[in-house]
Amino acid sequence: MTVRQRWIAGAVIAALAAGLAPARAGAGAADDIRALRREIEELRRRDRERRREIEALEVEVQRLRTVGSAPQPAASPSPLPAATALDRAVGALATAPGAAAAPGTSTTLAVRQIGSAEIKLLDVSLDLMVAAGGATVPDGEIGELQGGDHDPKRRGFTLQQAELSFAGTVDPYFTAEAHLVAQPDGVELEEAFFTSTALPWNLQLKGGYFLTEFGRINPTHPHAWDWIDQPLVVTRMFGGEGLRSPGSRLAWLSPLPWFSEVQVGIQDAGEEHTTTSFMGDEAIGGRPVEKTATASMADLLYLARWKNAWNWSDALSTQIGLSGLFGPNATGGAGRTYVYGTDVVWKWQPPDHFRGWPFVTWQAEVIGRDYHAAPYVDAADPGASLPAATLRDWGLYTQALWGFRYQWAAGLRYEYAGGSGSGLGGRQNDPRRDDRHRVAPLIVWQPSEYTRLRLQYDFDHAEFLPAKDAHGVWLGFEVLYGAHPAHQY
Repeated sequence: MTVRQRWIAGAVIAALAAGLAPARAGAGAADDIRALRREIEELRRRDRERRREIEALEVEVQRLRTVGSAPQPAASPSPLPAATALDRAVGALATAPGAAAAPGTSTTLAVRQIGSAEIKLLDVSLDLMVAAGGATVPDGEIGELQGGDHDPKRRGFTLQQAELSFAGTVDPYFTAEAHLVAQPDGVELEEAFFTSTALPWNLQLKGGYFLTEFGRINPTHPHAWDWIDQPLVVTRMFGGEGLRSPGSRLAWLSPLPWFSEVQVGIQDAGEEHTTTSFMGDEAIGGRPVEKTATASMADLLYLARWKNAWNWSDALSTQIGLSGLFGPNATGGAGRTYVYGTDVVWKWQPPDHFRGWPFVTWQAEVIGRDYHAAPYVDAADPGASLPAATLRDWGLYTQALWGFRYQWAAGLRYEYAGGSGSGLGGRQNDPRRDDRHRVAPLIVWQPSEYTRLRLQYDFDHAEFLPAKDAHGVWLGFEVLYGAHPAHQY
């Protein structure tokens, strides 16, 4: 819950409390409400000073998630205690007969009905990302180099996205989110899912339409990336939009003394936005498409992920993840794809920082893919038939970002993607499978948490390019309006 939403929630609670007759509410209920309001005000004050720490403290938030509705220490900067306090306040108000909704509250927020009281708890935000720049190659080749659907793909200006997000508490057992993305070619649903908050045994259920939680980049939206464009290896493995489809995911927070969570998921493998790694309307290596529909459980996509995090000191923290995916691909029959990877993030931020600065963050992912293509038999033209084959691809990115002074940061990212097993037309002529290198320095100016300006230079070496090398310069501007859900650690 952001500062703006907490002010709204505080105003609603204050108005409701003022409208309750003491004879009906009772002195005890009034005292409870005042105590809860003081707790929320304290949390609001701390959040203003330390909201830059929220992302770094996601590990603690995950632990607090299992506590349910128990009150949390006021020293925590996490939004969870405020949400818990509001739930308790709503419960207290609901016991007072004749409670009514405060007049004049925002109509942009969803309404929770508790008896005759209405509490509005939905966060709404709009994130706008625009980029401008150019490269030393034509627009067609820029589009192949910048394979992500939100990457700048042409000389001049690019609307990367305008994302409208809704997130809030459904009831004491579930939260929900929905994200709509507008681009020049239309509007589409990015994600829409629910998440449980009160399952026993440290379990959490997620269901709906969502980005597959493989690694670090794929499950995050473009405005949460440090760099302007999507890493090459992520585009190669999961496509320009990233891997997402309907399904469900179950997570278990283990009782180990450090944060350790295991996730298992199942999703459709044949969705429109599913990449060429799995079922869809394309297959890698130029092979014919033979299978696009789900016929059995074997045609679904299965995920396993294990992530662990440690706080080494007040200034140092680390998270390491292992991910694996298995599912059918579009070549049909026995065609199967395995994707596997590991990711790491290391963060340094001194306890006496000023609004998040200074800091150093290092992040890296290594991803591999085994694409087992089924044989293709062309009865009309036996010469066009193809034997079974295994196409292997792998790649990585490694990036470091240094917040060297308040509002300013500088970074450097290196990327590589390669493979083996030649497809039709030769692997080195295929922009999706050729050998690629990229070096991308970055400078960031962030006047506030709601605006960001980034200047990025890309040096690309790509085998499919006639000239092999390309240079690009991109300036990205981002504006966030409203309250956006927190992102992963």
